[in-house]
Amino acid sequence: MPWFGGGRDARPPQQASPSEDSPPALRHGLYQLVRYINQSSGRLPVESVVTARRVTDTVREIIDSSDVRPLDVYAVVLVKGIVTDYLPTTLRTFLALDPTQHDVPRAGGRTPVQSLQEQLESLWDSASAALAASRAQDADALMAQGSFLRTKFSRSDLDL
Repeated sequence: MPWFGGGRDARPPQQASPSEDSPPALRHGLYQLVRYINQSSGRLPVESVVTARRVTDTVREIIDSSDVRPLDVYAVVLVKGIVTDYLPTTLRTFLALDPTQHDVPRAGGRTPVQSLQEQLESLWDSASAALAASRAQDADALMAQGSFLRTKFSRSDLDL
């Protein structure tokens, strides 16, 4: 007869998995997406592969900015959306097409290849804008720190 629970399964508690929104989780998702792009590169137009990788490189820079300061909620939502939904869905939708239809103009006059490239460029523009905002926030933080230090360590006008 076990005393004080000694007969129960005494496994150590499971390590908590990182939040889906944490930089390590976002990096892991990005790694998987890059692998998917690379594996699909033979079935995608070369220009689209290059643009998709530009998107992933820009997203990586956004995630890497978390080494300096936490990602804001807007950056997390955008990165997570691009990595888990927008970019993979765009690529999967194109890859599901019959290859003989890639260069056939559709309604509106654009071919699927042109439409894919347009969608990828929109994603790249969004990621680039988020990265620019992140960098501007860093620059603003640096300027605020400079102002603080000047105020804190320079002589005051009230000093005699």
